[in-house]
Amino acid sequence: MDRPDASSHSVVAAPLPRHPLARLIADEIRQRGGWMRFERYMELALYAPGLGYYSGGHRVIGKDPADGSDFVTAPELTALFGQALARQIEQALDVTGTDQVWEFGAGTGALAEQLLGELGDRIQRYTIVDLSGTLRERQHARLAASHPEQVRKVVWADSLPDDLQGVVVGNEVLDAMPVHLMTWNGEAWLERGVSLADSSAASTDESVFTWADRPAPEGVRPPTDCPDSEFVQGTVTETHGQAEAFVATLAERMSRGAAFFLDYGFPEHEYYHPQRTGGTLMCHQGHRSDPDPLVAVGDKDITTHVNFTGIALAGQEGGWEVLGYTSQGRFLTNCGLLQRLAPTGAAHSAQEVKTHAAVQMLLAEHEMGELFKVIGFVKGEWFDALGFSQGDRTHTL
Repeated sequence: MDRPDASSHSVVAAPLPRHPLARLIADEIRQRGGWMRFERYMELALYAPGLGYYSGGHRVIGKDPADGSDFVTAPELTALFGQALARQIEQALDVTGTDQVWEFGAGTGALAEQLLGELGDRIQRYTIVDLSGTLRERQHARLAASHPEQVRKVVWADSLPDDLQGVVVGNEVLDAMPVHLMTWNGEAWLERGVSLADSSAASTDESVFTWADRPAPEGVRPPTDCPDSEFVQGTVTETHGQAEAFVATLAERMSRGAAFFLDYGFPEHEYYHPQRTGGTLMCHQGHRSDPDPLVAVGDKDITTHVNFTGIALAGQEGGWEVLGYTSQGRFLTNCGLLQRLAPTGAAHSAQEVKTHAAVQMLLAEHEMGELFKVIGFVKGEWFDALGFSQGDRTHTL
């Protein structure tokens, strides 16, 4: 999606936003001299304590706008998702000789519910790392109701231990990590940030923020082998320093275990293809998408696709080996999702029809099956991971 150009400028006088989060961001922009990196803007928009999209009490995940949610994730569509993923996790637990699962960004607790129900006593401790206090409450209530005998082994953590053992799971967690924005002006790469709108604008949150570009530091550019001359003037793209640092830290602190990340994204050569002129930045609100993160700040999700090549390299730098990389559709099929449907393969009841529709969404190439990818890592003995047994694309990273 193309972004409007914005020249580098600093405006101190600007309308006072009504939303507390917008006021917080505007104050910090002033303190920074009138310009803020987009990475910092996205961090505040999503995670500012008590005000951000994920930290402010929003019901972000659900099945439709009627429940006040903004988007749906795979575990919400059908329990078959978690049941299939559990087969891969069980294999990883067995091979690595561990009995703990760590889930990052657990959402409503649907995936934890499915994994605990499927794996039972094979898991002795299930740790959820989630920055949203509201989601933690929903997770605990859900697990206490569905697995009262299992909830005792579930713990919530704010930070990582110095030594981590077990299997790490992250479903749609990397895409929500703040990114840098960069734009090509035909001669040089610029860093796209956020500034304050002209003081003559109307005093509304929608008119407070505007794009502003500054020269990127020397040598800073998207991590691609494509020469700059191949990029179209006005191209906007992202770099993923925080997500890659997160993966590297996990790898460094894991002494034994495996990790699986499921998210939408591409390998580097596709992510930074010169024809992808608009980047992947997108917002979600009320189950609708829009490309403008400067509007309704704090009231909608901000997300980007994942550069899986960068994630693979970060994991390797931290001491992990790549187990495999493939599409979500292929991964779930390898893990036996289709075998869990009704034996006849036909749908008769309303629930069966609903389940078949959910499976179609998870597996179909024109739905989540191809857009979403899965990457796996191991610390310790490498093994032939079930989820990558067919259709492994590690060679494309």
